Amino acid sequence: MTAMATHPPARPYTVHDLAAMPDDGRRYELIDGMLLVSPAPGTRHQKIVGKLMVFLDAVCPEDLHVFPAPFAVRYSETTEVQPDLLVARDEDLTDKNLPVAPLLVVEVLSPSTALNDLNTKKAVYQRMGVPSYWVVDPADPVLTAYELDADGQYQQVAEIKGADVFEAARPYPVRIVPVELLGKLR
Repeated sequence: MTAMATHPPARPYTVHDLAAMPDDGRRYELIDGMLLVSPAPGTRHQKIVGKLMVFLDAVCPEDLHVFPAPFAVRYSETTEVQPDLLVARDEDLTDKNLPVAPLLVVEVLSPSTALNDLNTKKAVYQRMGVPSYWVVDPADPVLTAYELDADGQYQQVAEIKGADVFEAARPYPVRIVPVELLGKLR
């Protein structure tokens, strides 16, 4: 993700500015008033998002929902993110977005987004109070899971590689095998 440098306003960007962004296949997000623009994701990224969507949705409780990007999590007037995948409570959703922290956020790393996903966005999700944050590196593949501790800080609770099994308990029980996320692309 890169900060958009063309014609920035004389103030921090707000969610109202997002409505004026072009519908060009890029993802537009705001973090503390800074506009982040990322290109359309590649094949491995999309395959992993699709497989995770299927695995998570297959066992999702009735009162929860799994959404892929683009789906906005609007934390404030100057922070709106679109995780690759999220799990949210039915009661928390509006017709347009999720105005509260999701129960789970998943980001799949891409060369253009990895630094932001592992640092900037991770910090935003922690600040929002997202209980579970998963990061998938499609290169190996590896799934790294973080959960908020009693002090509201992310602690790594798992790093699962290749054919190893991740038995997640939060936000609900689900079994993930990283290498299976690639399907035929292995």
